[in-house]
Amino acid sequence: MPKIIPVVMCTGHGAGLWPIARETMPKQFIPLFGRDSSFQRTLRLLSDPDVFDLPIVVTNGDQRFTIADQLQAIGLRAEIVLEPAGRGADSAAATAAELGLARSETALVGIFPADHVVQDGKLFVETCARAAAVAAQGRIVAIGIPPCHPATAYGYIRPGTEIADGVRGVEDVAAKPDAALAARYLAEGYLWNSGNVVFDAATMRTRLQAAARGAIGNGNANGASLGIRMLETDASAELPAIAAEPPALEQADTAAVIAGHFGWSDVGNWTAVWQLSEKGAHGNVVQGRGYVLDGTNNLVRSEDAVVAIVGLDDVAVIATRDAILVTSKAKADKVKDIVALVAANHEPEAASHREIHRPWGKYLSVDLDERHQVKRITVKPNGVLSLQKHHHRAEHWVVVRGTAQVTRDDETILVHENEAIYLPIGCVHRMANPGKIPLEIIEVQVGSYLGEDDIIRIEDIYQRC
Repeated sequence: MPKIIPVVMCTGHGAGLWPIARETMPKQFIPLFGRDSSFQRTLRLLSDPDVFDLPIVVTNGDQRFTIADQLQAIGLRAEIVLEPAGRGADSAAATAAELGLARSETALVGIFPADHVVQDGKLFVETCARAAAVAAQGRIVAIGIPPCHPATAYGYIRPGTEIADGVRGVEDVAAKPDAALAARYLAEGYLWNSGNVVFDAATMRTRLQAAARGAIGNGNANGASLGIRMLETDASAELPAIAAEPPALEQADTAAVIAGHFGWSDVGNWTAVWQLSEKGAHGNVVQGRGYVLDGTNNLVRSEDAVVAIVGLDDVAVIATRDAILVTSKAKADKVKDIVALVAANHEPEAASHREIHRPWGKYLSVDLDERHQVKRITVKPNGVLSLQKHHHRAEHWVVVRGTAQVTRDDETILVHENEAIYLPIGCVHRMANPGKIPLEIIEVQVGSYLGEDDIIRIEDIYQRC
């Protein structure tokens, strides 16, 4: 039996976990439980060489370097494939099938979301292997989760007649229900639809009429030197809008479902984080600089400031450098709605953190006013910023750690710790870290306009020009 080619869908951002998760740093890249992010946990699950082939990670252009960094941090490899904006999960089945068939005519493919959490990894792998044995017979096998409560946030699958050990046909596939219907599904033995699915790629191609074939065949070479394949925008537009939760299960002749008893959560809100976290005294979960007095079953998470709550029960308090969320756990599913309200008022914190990650490192906005901005910039060893210029601002760089190699027009200058350099408006400049430790600088911008769109890139090793 061929190995499963895992296709990891890594395109959403998880608004239910705002303000930690935002478009600039989606939830799959955030360590919620221990040191690894859910993306890293997923890739570790899919690294068993007896069951899985080299994973393929499908994402958008904004996240490709974060993915590469997080893979490197855990010592794992994957092929990174970029989808044009706006496709996401709608084309997951078609994209995954064609990516698998590009490797092998007899490919077995698995679609796995990057932002879910599994508690028993060994049992998860065993379940995938059992699903693969049935998928190799030309079937599409969804992994369903036995429900523990009548959830309205998931789709449902009704198992039918047993076709193999623990694998059944599919009698019904249902969309997300209201509370009353969810209770009925629970009583009738439906399974939650986890979005994990293993299938024979040729069968899926037949189901979807090979509409994605052109998109994969025309993947362009831009980014190949970075180990990244990019799908052509025009070809990708031909992908069918087939939902992958799970795809094509209405076809009773090929559909199957296997129950996954490995402990699963999509970690859709802060209540789920509390449920999955190790509890301290009185059921409280405290992450970071948090304190609870006379309270039970609370979640407190703070990235920077001290957060203290007194006399409260069953609440979540989440504090970042620039935003604070306070919600009852019972209303945690409403966080997406408050994010929409914040965004409607054009608050940048709805989508962006003050700390922004770039392929060369990251920067943190420390202070911002009408005519100045102060940033703390960290450049990874061998990291190189783009060769660029600005029409509206000058910059002052002070090195506080490491050594900067600075290009300023026709000059190349080494700037050491406790030294500074001035970059006037309009000069062509670049910064690189030639050292073996992270380079840290304080940047002071002064000018009439300080927006990121005043960066005129002339040359960039990360191909962002």
